[in-house]
Formats: sequence, structure tokens, C-alpha cells
Amino acid sequence: MARLNVNPTRMELKKLKARLQTAVRGHKLLKDKSDEMVRRFTLLLREDKRLRDEAEGDLAAALKQYALAGALTPAYVQETAFCMPTQKRMAELETESVMGVDVPKITLAETGSSSALPYAFSEITSEADDSVRMVSALLPKLLRLAAIEKAVRLLSYEIERNKRRVNALEYVMIPQLEETIKYIRNKLDENERASIVRLMKVKSPASNP
Repeated sequence: MARLNVNPTRMELKKLKARLQTAVRGHKLLKDKSDEMVRRFTLLLREDKRLRDEAEGDLAAALKQYALAGALTPAYVQETAFCMPTQKRMAELETESVMGVDVPKITLAETGSSSALPYAFSEITSEADDSVRMVSALLPKLLRLAAIEKAVRLLSYEIERNKRRVNALEYVMIPQLEETIKYIRNKLDENERASIVRLMKVKSPASNP
């Protein structure tokens, strides 16, 4: 491991010791953060898989029910029945923090009657009623799924970036500092031994009559 290009002085040794202490502490904090982010990421991933499986199953059932309603009702009657919705839904987007990462939070707001159907009961079959209710119940789940998948993606980017920082500290910066500190200590010890030898040589003639 290449050492840093510094002067081998006691002042530099003191500075490098402080930097090494800070780097080690920062490495520990980043490693702990990375572990917690991976744990949160795993929980979100499991929730994402559960919601996706449920949403795909519910959507398939709703489409099957709608196809059945279409088979029992003329196309023009079905188009007329669904052309005028009775309620309006709006999605409100906010953000929440997960380990310092801003992830989306989607809230569904409704206007109008949530139980009213966009047609008269005499116009269309009960299968259409079921399909409309199934799709209405599916919408909040789809929005929740979208928010979780976006959070998973954002967390994965942050985990990767945090991992690069941890590796840079663990395999580059900390070893460089340790190697440089070792070099300065050896150099100072060498200079100290050389000074002692010079003093001994200077005192040696004076000690002999």
C-alpha cells in the first residue's frame, strides 16, 4: 500500500493519528448505516413482492370479471355505462425519510361517492358491478406498490454509494494512513538513534584524558 507524501515530523504524525482516528470512526458509522439500510431494503423488498403478487392476482380477477360482463352485455351498452365516472380520485405525493433517503409516500384522495356506480343497475349486469368494485379496491394497492418499488430503487442506489465509501475507507484511506504513520515512526526512531550516536561520539573524546 502506497503511503502519503508527507514530511516525517512529529507534527505530521500527530495530524495523521487524528485523521486515522476520524477515519476509523467514520468507517464504523458508515458500516452500521449500511447494515441498517440493507435490513430496511430487505423488508421493503419482501413487502414489494407480497404486494405485487396480490396486485397481479386481484388485477387478473378483475379483468376476468370485466371480460365476463362484456360477454353478457352488448358493447355499446357497456361503453355508454362507463363513459361518465361518478367519482374523482387524486393522488397526493409526499416524501418520507428512510435512513436519510427521501422516498415517496402516495396518499389517495377521493371526491364524490365511493359507493356509487357510473350507471343504473338496470343497464348492466352484476358482473360489471363486481369488476368496478374490484378495480376500485385495487387502486390504493397499486399506488402503494409504486411507492415501495421507487423506495427500493432509491435505497439500492444509496446502499451502493455507501458501500463504495466504506470500501474506500477500509481498503484505501485507512491502510494509507497506517502505512504513513508507521513510516514516520520508523523515521523518527531512526533520527533519534542517529542523534544518540552523534552525542556518544561527541562525548567520547571528552571522557578520555
